[in-house]
Amino acid sequence: MVFSKVLTKCAVICAAATCAVAIAHADPLADTQAGPLTRAHVPRIALDDDLYLPTARLNEQIIRVPVDADGTVTLETTIYKPDGAGPFPMIVFNHGKIPGDPHTQERSDPLPLAREFVRRGYVVVAPNRQGFGRSDGVYEQDGCDVERNGLGQAGDVAATVNYMSKQPYVDAAHIVVAGTSHGGLATMAYGTEAAPGVRALINFSGGLRQDACTGWQGNLTHAFGAYGEKTKVPSLWMYGDNDSVWTAPLVAAMYSAYGAHGASAKMVDFGNYKNDAHRLVGDRDGVRVWWPAVEAFLARVGMPTGVQYRVADPSAPKASGFAALDAVDAVPFVDEAGRNGYRNFLHQYPSRAFAVSDSGAWSWAEGGDDPMSVAVANCQKQSSDPCRLYAVDNSVVWGVQGSQTADGGQGSSAGGDDEGRRAIASRE
Repeated sequence: MVFSKVLTKCAVICAAATCAVAIAHADPLADTQAGPLTRAHVPRIALDDDLYLPTARLNEQIIRVPVDADGTVTLETTIYKPDGAGPFPMIVFNHGKIPGDPHTQERSDPLPLAREFVRRGYVVVAPNRQGFGRSDGVYEQDGCDVERNGLGQAGDVAATVNYMSKQPYVDAAHIVVAGTSHGGLATMAYGTEAAPGVRALINFSGGLRQDACTGWQGNLTHAFGAYGEKTKVPSLWMYGDNDSVWTAPLVAAMYSAYGAHGASAKMVDFGNYKNDAHRLVGDRDGVRVWWPAVEAFLARVGMPTGVQYRVADPSAPKASGFAALDAVDAVPFVDEAGRNGYRNFLHQYPSRAFAVSDSGAWSWAEGGDDPMSVAVANCQKQSSDPCRLYAVDNSVVWGVQGSQTADGGQGSSAGGDDEGRRAIASRE
């Protein structure tokens, strides 16, 4: 079946949580693809202190990937890669869909996943599909036909893989395609006509929830069954028990339908993750949950997994000893609303950060890639005075040199609530 899109209408809910923010002022898997790893992909020996590994930047770059032959429709695409000419293996990561207008969705910026794969010498490619963010085109729902929706989304995945495979720094014989939520559905649909160099598919909590469609669970299950009937590429499925979008029986039905015709797939139930398993991939804390299973899977299909570069994570300031973490009244400048905001912050999961300004503006952020940057940035939107970090994770850092802002080069402020003075969960 050729990947295609037809414009129709239907309500959809499909998301993966990335960050909560508050703002206020006052199976054995055979390698079915041809070709051994090249010499460039032999993992280096990683010492315990990785002292002898080269340091790599993410080298983040935003490009436009053409969808059609004449380049009139392009996709806003973020690329991360190690230093050097390559060729490097590649992973293409497909985003989910937030509720509302897809054009308001932020640029796909999967930093936790990108760091982990750049460490291992991969090029990471994150396209915004048509109709999302600043990509051209419109999001095409295809009514209640989930199978067709996924194949339409997969057309943009195919365009990205085809374009990037021609880049001199990409090893087109060693490619992984992954996605979360709606991007997981697109990933599995893409598997039906995957390029020859695609060795693996990774489905993080994938699917498409359409509450306005009668029998949407059956539609979704049928779609996965149809994809599994035509897919030859092995896949890894990762779902959690406390997912806010999918129930355990539905996940089991989707997986069973996909494998009914012999598709090679392995399910990993990673249990509960924080307050919502659907947010796993958008969280830097989630890496330690998903990477062991992904590592084992990639090794089975002939993809490199060894650490080749040192890539720094966002680093928190040291504890200052200014006050005890739970000393609400010690937080400077804030009024009672700010103190209540800090009490709320204390109930969040690490990673978390609380920022405040001299004029009493405040913000907290939890999860995502760098809550320090998010907290400071959203506090700053409400204040003409500089915002500084007061607490990070389980420590008060107020007064420590360098705690005024989170290092701007280390994280993303995407996912915050532009105007709200309440906690929200941004999902993608």
